[in-house]
Amino acid sequence: MSDMHEELKDPPKMENQDINGSGSDEGPGGSGDTRETGVPGPEQLKLQLAEMNEKYLRLLADFENYRKRTERDLTTSIRYAIEKFAVDLIDVIDNFDRALASDPSAAREGLEQINKLFRTILASHGITPIESVGTKFDPSEHEAVVCIPSDKGEGIVVDEVCRGYRMHDRVIRCAKVAVSKGRESE
Repeated sequence: MSDMHEELKDPPKMENQDINGSGSDEGPGGSGDTRETGVPGPEQLKLQLAEMNEKYLRLLADFENYRKRTERDLTTSIRYAIEKFAVDLIDVIDNFDRALASDPSAAREGLEQINKLFRTILASHGITPIESVGTKFDPSEHEAVVCIPSDKGEGIVVDEVCRGYRMHDRVIRCAKVAVSKGRESE
């Protein structure tokens, strides 16, 4: 271990070193000529360092600009992500306005058409209702608001108070349901 430590202390010896250890005929400072020794001189090293530093600063500036641009693009994308969905909903609002302005006897038919249009728009955006009545209670899809006695087995959803919805494969709103606790024993 001590031999290795001593090796590290000794500077490497060059082939063309003279007795004074200057390295070549250039004298102690060197002029940067690498033809005889193969080692760049201080001036050449300074130039290389300045060149590398400039490349680094340009690369850093380019990366910072890229980061800011992608952050700005992401913010814009998030802000306007539901633009098509919003435009589709405006059509529904227009239909509600027409239904409200029409003859009250035709209002029921108009509301049914609007309901159908609205559900079609939701489905086109991957939003579908969760079918609950008659299924086994699932806490990841259902929120039990009441447990009631019924002829259905225990843990079966018997009524839906508020419909739940799923967007693609993720539940975005749990269905609020009444769950059977089985037959009441007397």
